[in-house]
Amino acid sequence: MESIISQLISMKEAIDGLMARLNIAGKEEEINQLEKEASDPDIWQDQERAKQVTQRLSQLKDEVSQWQALSQRINDALELAEMQDNSLLKDLTTEVESLQSLVERAQLQAMLSGQYDSENAILAIHAGAGGVDAQDWARMLMRMYLRWMERNGYKADILDESPGEEPNTIKSVTISVQGQYAYGYLQSERGVHRLVRLSPFDSASRRHTSFAKVELWPDIQGEIDITIDEKDIRVDTYRAGGAGGQHVQKNDTAVRITHIPTGIVVQCQNQRSQKQNRDRAMQILKARLFELEQQKQQAELDALRGENVDAGWGNQIRSYVLHPYQMVKDHRTGMEVGNTGAVLDGELMPFMEAYLRSKINSGIQS
Repeated sequence: MESIISQLISMKEAIDGLMARLNIAGKEEEINQLEKEASDPDIWQDQERAKQVTQRLSQLKDEVSQWQALSQRINDALELAEMQDNSLLKDLTTEVESLQSLVERAQLQAMLSGQYDSENAILAIHAGAGGVDAQDWARMLMRMYLRWMERNGYKADILDESPGEEPNTIKSVTISVQGQYAYGYLQSERGVHRLVRLSPFDSASRRHTSFAKVELWPDIQGEIDITIDEKDIRVDTYRAGGAGGQHVQKNDTAVRITHIPTGIVVQCQNQRSQKQNRDRAMQILKARLFELEQQKQQAELDALRGENVDAGWGNQIRSYVLHPYQMVKDHRTGMEVGNTGAVLDGELMPFMEAYLRSKINSGIQS
């Protein structure tokens, strides 16, 4: 029993320290202030402010309640252990094992301390080299991420999707991911993903290699201080696609915005009106321009440190081999998983956690 008590005390000290570091007490006070603001009927006269307040309030409540629940569970277990009742030994041992796993996850999550790690995210997937196989690979990646979001309680909205040359394939897709630490976790997925398999599109069933690129931006609605000159953008409208029938818009509600100085193109078609799609597309454009500026600043710092910076996306971050053997390997961390079916069904946390640990060990900032 003494060993269990010692483990629980160590867990309690670790969680108390993390809660202090993350200023959970301060966030409780912020919740109180936001609740007062949200209860004022006048706030709804400013829809944008009301949206920001309710989103921030929901985010804080989720975060604070998570830490408080874990802390309380450890305290409850410690109280039982200190009773020195050996009949509880089996149950306490099981509880300590469960709590240890939760504490390790909490410690990892606490390391998501980048400026925008806790924000929502915008995830984009683009088919790369490999023709129709790459377009099918992009669709497989889309399903993989949607399954990961579903498994982990994230809300996903497809903002835009470009169909591929064959049925059930895509050239690109843009997804809004809403939930705590969406950007922090998904940053491990940014880069080129390589697939090796027997091609279902090859009549001779030969092995093909195809690529898809994953991009990611923090979805910081209303907070990005970037001014876009109207003369620097071209706005095109078109009829939104869909599954057919009532899902196909009869008017040109979809919007495509091209940022002329950078060549960045963003599209949105999932909103009900052209104005809503334009507003959302502008938010995405701001996020992309913000990320571009961050990359430039990082490249300058890397150059000053004498590092060789490759701005291309030719080097894959992860390989998914389905033939002649089964293996998913992350080339940055060395993480390998033989159950490719589970990974493609959204079991991505081991890769995400390995990536975060590697960042922590190397001191890289988000």
